[in-house]
This record gives sequence, structure tokens and C-alpha cells, in this order.
Amino acid sequence: MAQDFTLFPSMNFVDLGLYQFGREDCEPAHSFGPAIRNHFLFHYILSGKGMFMWQDGKGHENRAELKAGQGFLISPGQITTYVADYRIPWEYCWIEFDGLRARESLELTGLSVNKPLYNPVHREFEEKMRDEMLYIVRNKKEAPFHLIGHLYIFIDALTRSVSDYKPSSGKVRDFYIKEALAYIEHNYMHDISVENIAESSGLNRSYFGKIFKDSVGKSPQEFLISYRMIKAAELLKMTHYTINEIGCAVGYPNQLHFSRAFKSVYGVSPRKWRNANAVAGRQEGNKNHPDQPVS
Repeated sequence: MAQDFTLFPSMNFVDLGLYQFGREDCEPAHSFGPAIRNHFLFHYILSGKGMFMWQDGKGHENRAELKAGQGFLISPGQITTYVADYRIPWEYCWIEFDGLRARESLELTGLSVNKPLYNPVHREFEEKMRDEMLYIVRNKKEAPFHLIGHLYIFIDALTRSVSDYKPSSGKVRDFYIKEALAYIEHNYMHDISVENIAESSGLNRSYFGKIFKDSVGKSPQEFLISYRMIKAAELLKMTHYTINEIGCAVGYPNQLHFSRAFKSVYGVSPRKWRNANAVAGRQEGNKNHPDQPVS
């Protein structure tokens, strides 16, 4: 079994970021799972075939045999297993990515927890998507900004390769969501509430909460906490600021409240996370993502 994987060296990309990527030529009946991922993980099958098994949003078990030219998307928190065929085992490449814009970017593809199977219909864009995935895998020593640029091109080609691709509709609801996201990005360090965010969009809280969760996949409160903790993690990793100073910088003047919120997102206290992830000098440079490589 030949495997080539890389952990992306930078966690400083908030909108869309890479976590790891690779390529694997599997042995017969090689399996992975059942497992749960923390980020989006897309596989594209280069040759051979295998079986993909997944649990949908209602907890129902599903399975499908896939072959070269197809693929599958694993969503955060989803239980999946995949097994190479015994006679013609598959070879695939994969990209693990996430970010504040990841779910929104994937909506146009039609891929989701309930519909994770990739069946392209536009060959030109399918080939472009495959080439972008392989480019990222083969050029792991390129600068982070360079690889993130190719991640955006990959997602664009992925979107265009599926049958239900549609350009942005410019719906009024999308305008409200973008207004809300902009408000959060500019005010997360202040004492803001969901009511404040809704008011910035000119909507009442109840309706705003519904369309926000439908569009983003999280409630406004969950998104605000997640956004603040991403910013906090950046400061923990890159600076010498104290835990209390960082808490204040992301809208938590109470250190205990900040520590609880951080642990709810990352599973450990801010101090433990910093000890495991802080770069040398805590000012410049990066450290490999702590997750173990997965294929």
C-alpha cells in the first residue's frame, strides 16, 4: 500500500483552510473507520473501486459502491467507513479542509451529510478538480498562500462539475447573512449579542436565527462562539498575551467564561491548547496541525 500525505503547516486561514491532503493506492480490502472527522474531507477515486458507508443526518446507515471518477464528501461529526475492493482496490486522493466559509462554499455542490456521493457530469471541470487536488498533493512544499489559492480553485471546479451547479442567485436572504457575517467579523471583540447581530441586518431575532442556521449550519450564537475561539486560538498560537488578555480581545472579559467557551470548542483549556500548539517564540512561524493524518 503506497500512501503520500501531508499536514498543512499553517492554521492562519479563517475563511477556508487546509488541514491535510494526500493520495493512497490501497491494498485489497483496506478499510478506514468507522470514524468521525472534525473537518470536511473530500475523496476522489482515481482508479479501482470500493465501498463507502455513511450515517446520514437521521442516523440511518447507507452504503454505495463507488468507482474511478466518483468521490465522496465526509462532513464534520459524520460517522463513515470505507473499504477498498478485494479484487480491484481503489486509489484515491483527498483534501481535508474547513473554515467559516466552507459550508457555504459546499452548498452549491449539493453534497451534504445526507447526500455525500460525488457524481460529476461536466467532464472538463471534473478533470480540472482532479488536477487541482493532485497539484496540491504534489506541491506540498509551496508557500501556504499558494496552496490555499489552489484550494479555492479546487472548490470552484468541484462546484462546476456537478449537474445542479448554479451561479449565485443574489437572494435577499443571502444579503442579510453577509451583512450579519460582516458585523460579526468587525465586532466580535465587543460585548455583542444575537439581538445586536439581528438588528444590524434589520431583522427580528427569531426570523434571523432561522435563516442564519439554514444558511450557515450553525445558530448565530454557535457561530459567534466558534468565530471568537478561532481568533483566540490564533492569538494563543502566535503571541505572548496572557489568557486573560486574549479572552478580553475576543469579547470575554471574564477569564472563566472564556476558558469554558474555548474548551467547549477545542476540548481542552486555552492553556493546554497553547502548550500543545504554540510556535517557537509564539510570534512567527507555524507548527503542524496536531490531528493525526487520515486517509
